[in-house]
Parts: sequence; structure tokens; C-alpha cells
Amino acid sequence: MSGRRLSVAILVTLAIVSVFVVRLVDFQVVRADELNAASLNKRAVATKTFGLRGSIIDTNGVDLAATVLRYDVTAAPKNVKPSFDRTITAEDGTKSKVTVTTLDALTEIAEITGGDPAALYTTLMADPESNWVLLTKNLDTEQFRAVRELNIPWVFFESKPTRTYPNGAVAGNLVGFIGKDDPLNGLEYSENGCLDKVDGTSTYERGLDGVRLPGSTVVTEDAVDGGTLKLSIDSDLQWFVAQRLAEQATALGAESANAIVVRVKDAHIMAAADWPALDPNDVDATDVANMGSHVFNAAYEQGSTFKPMSAAMLIEEGYASTGTKLTVPGIYQTPEGGVVRDATAHGPLNLTLAGILEQSSNVGISMLATQMPSSLRYDYFKKFGIGDYTAVGFQGESKGLLSDYWDSQQKYDVSYGQGVSATMAQMASVFQTLGNGGVRLPLTLVESCTKADGTVVPRETPAPVNVVSESTADQVLAMMESVATGGYLASQLQIPGYRVAAKTGTAEVAENGVYTRERIVSVAGLAPAENPEYAVIVSFVKPTTIKTSAAAAPTFQKVMTQVLKAYRVEPSTEPAPNLPTTW
Repeated sequence: MSGRRLSVAILVTLAIVSVFVVRLVDFQVVRADELNAASLNKRAVATKTFGLRGSIIDTNGVDLAATVLRYDVTAAPKNVKPSFDRTITAEDGTKSKVTVTTLDALTEIAEITGGDPAALYTTLMADPESNWVLLTKNLDTEQFRAVRELNIPWVFFESKPTRTYPNGAVAGNLVGFIGKDDPLNGLEYSENGCLDKVDGTSTYERGLDGVRLPGSTVVTEDAVDGGTLKLSIDSDLQWFVAQRLAEQATALGAESANAIVVRVKDAHIMAAADWPALDPNDVDATDVANMGSHVFNAAYEQGSTFKPMSAAMLIEEGYASTGTKLTVPGIYQTPEGGVVRDATAHGPLNLTLAGILEQSSNVGISMLATQMPSSLRYDYFKKFGIGDYTAVGFQGESKGLLSDYWDSQQKYDVSYGQGVSATMAQMASVFQTLGNGGVRLPLTLVESCTKADGTVVPRETPAPVNVVSESTADQVLAMMESVATGGYLASQLQIPGYRVAAKTGTAEVAENGVYTRERIVSVAGLAPAENPEYAVIVSFVKPTTIKTSAAAAPTFQKVMTQVLKAYRVEPSTEPAPNLPTTW
């Protein structure tokens, strides 16, 4: 009997063992891959590791746009216990334990983040079985460290990169801004190929309590940071120019205002300011119409700042010289039956070409300019860069409007900047050309892109263009000096110790094909005139109190003075030439 029981027991035991063996083979051999994967999915957590978008810096390395890490504080409600023990280390090194309740912990978090403990408790306990809840977000590094040091076992952190603009509206219209996910405007958009980052991935394992297991993180794909975009802009000068624009535009009741500073020797843009300005930290505060840079995007009839170009082509082709004599009426009846008027009424004046520039005579410059074939003048405008995009390639940049056919009135008008439109950036290129011995260099706003691995990506730029001879450029500058020494705004254009070559402009604004009483007023110039180092242009759109270039002269003088002082330009040592302006 006992032997039968023993046999039965052995059989039962063998059966049970067989079942376990079969299950073990099933787990470890037949379904091993499936079960391992399922197990891994239960304990392994995949997370995104963020690459950092590259910085935009000025020519001196000052951050105009940067990416910083911000932190969200999350929790696992299902792991929350009524209290936990915290180890406290005293100054003498002795350790002790204190009991911290859930509300105590939330109160500590609130004190660091400025939150409400009661609201945090409500959020935490809304779903006690949840494995994730957001307690508070966008902590800076100091706050993150303070919360982390609380060592709350059911609290976790998620880092995320956040775009910030440390200098606010300084160069904001150039830098642009980032939307929720993608770059939307300015250099952030057009130079995204340099700045963009690549996110990576990593996994970590967690225990039954949902807490990350120390040392379990494995990087599966490395994140790659974006490159650093270096601009030619000097942020200090940019700020100064923007302030002066805002002051004068407000005083004039202007609709908008713009200014640009270009270094002559290499055509680097040192400042390009717009008013109203865009603060990328507060995009919603800016009207959509002012979110770009009007320096590049707004093309308009420039007015008399075109006259130095007309004079340059006349001299270059031998149609005139600085001393060419002309009797200039106040109103000119053209052979084709049209009419050209000077800004102020006057009788016949005996002016040289230098005097025509000094007095800014529309009649005089158009009478001389039309001696040249229109096709030849058109070619010169193109060589100066009118009607083409600049080398900057700014987002939404306008190439202006330069027709290759001029009617019987337009052929006169284009000589003094009406009937043709250009951007301030194009005009800055014109004056850079005249200051650079007649050689037009490509305007530069972006100096370089340095990738995260240190590789500098070269930028392709067009070749220089020889527009006019050095002799011609020098003669035009000498005539422009007469504007600063003998013109009606001479006292507002002169800078003690320096020779200044300048040209004023007051352009009529057309609406629906009809010229109105609205004006765009400008002053453009170079200094020191005998060896130009910087070109400056200042414009105000639709001023209400002063509608002549007298409105722009004070700001031009302030900006040029600051430029010469900031870059320690040597004062002039020789007097300006005294070219005959009348006969």
C-alpha cells in the first residue's frame, strides 16, 4: 500500500515537474524573444534627448539669440505615500532623518517656484493611479537644482530647450523669432540650416515603483547641437542707432524709420535698425507689418539720394565734370512736353554740377543726365545694384523696381530718384561703392556659421563689381562734401574734426498711382570724406511735423558721430576742397 502511494506520489511529482519543464521551455526558448521584449517594454522607458539650437551672436560674440534649458517638474501619483524619510546632514557632518509629508513636499516646491501648495496638491491627487502628472513648468536652472535637492522620491524632471533673446529688441527685426515648433521669421528662418539641431534618444530602466534605476540610461542616438551664426552687427552700435531713431521718429510723428551703417572697406553691415522695433521675446506686441526688416524689405522712391549715382555715370562717361556749367531754371519744360520742378521756386541759376548736387536741383541733374542714352544709364544703375537683390538674401528682401524702358517723363525722373524704387540696403551699397573707389563689394550681414564640431562653413559671395573709376568716385565725394559745407543743412551735417560727404533726399510718396503730400526724408553720407571708412543712411517715413530732409539730418549727425568715436577713426587732417558751385 505504501509502495502504491509512493508510486502515485512519484507520478504526480513527475507530472508537475513536466508541466513546469514545458512552461520553462516555452518561456525560455519558444517565446523567449516575445517575453523579453514585453518585459523590456514594461521596465525600459525611451526618452528624447534634446539638441540645442545654435546661438546668433554679434561681431563681438554677444548673444542675440540663445537656447537655454528649462525644466518641467512631474510626478507619479501612484507612487506617492503619505510621507517619506529625508536624511539631513548637519554642519558638523552628523546625519539625521526627518519625516516629510506630501503637503510639506509640495509646500517646499511652491516656495521655490512661486506656486500654490493647495493647487499642486489638487493636481497631484486628481488621478491617484496615474504614473505621470505635470506639477509646474519652465523652471530655470537655479530653481531646478533647488527642487532636485529636495530629494522627493516621486518627483521627476523633464528638460526642454527654450529660445531666448537676451538683448530683446536689439537687432530683433534682423534676428527674427521662433514659433511653437519652427523658425518663422528673420535670420532664425533664413539661416535655419546653420542653427537647426538634431534631437537624439536614450532609454532607461525603472523599477516596480516607477523610479529610474541608477546607471541604467543608454544613449541610442546622440543629439547634435546647432551651429553658431555670427553676424557683422555690433550690438552696442545697433542699440545706439535704434534709440536715436525712436527718439526722432516719435518727435516727428513718423510712421516708421530706418537706418544702416556699413563699413566701407568690406561692406559689413555694422547696424541695421528699424522703428518700430521687434522684440522677439514679445512678438505679439509688434504689428505684423513691422516684423521684418524694412531696411531690406521696403522698396520706395528714394528721391535725391539718387543724384550722386547720376553724377557718377555722367563723369565716368565724359558727359560732365564737377565744373560743368548749366543755367538751371526753377521749372523745366522738357522737349517731350513734360515738366520737371525743383523743390523750391527760383529763377534761373548758374550752377556747376557740384552746385547742382549742393542745391539738390532736380532740373539741373535731369537736364544733364538725359544727355546720356537711357540704356547706358540703365546699365549703370544695374552695376550699382539697383533693381537686384543684395548679397545678404534677407527673408522677404525686395529688389525694388527698375524698368528697362523709361517713358518721356520717367527718363528725367529717374535721375533724381523718382519713378524708380530701391531699398535702404541697396542705397547703402551705392554709397559703399562711392566710398570704396568705385568698387561695389557684396553687402555682408552674416560673417560665418560655425558648426557644433568647430567646422566653419564658408559663405559664397558674389565677386566685387567695378562700377566707376576711383577718380570718378573721388570727384563725386568732393561734390557731396559741398552739401555738408555749403548746403542749407550744412550746420546739421558737419562733425567737428571730420570731413563729411553727404546727400539729402526728400521723396514724394505715391498712392494709387498719384503723388501725395506724404514724404520719405533721408540723409546719406560717408566719413571721413577724404578716405571713407563708414557709410550711414537715415530715413523717416511720412513724418508729420517736418517733411523735408531737415528731419533726418540731426539723427544722421548723431549716428555718424557715434560711429567715428566708437571705432576711433582718425580725424581729417586736410580741409575739404572748395569746388566752384556757381559761375
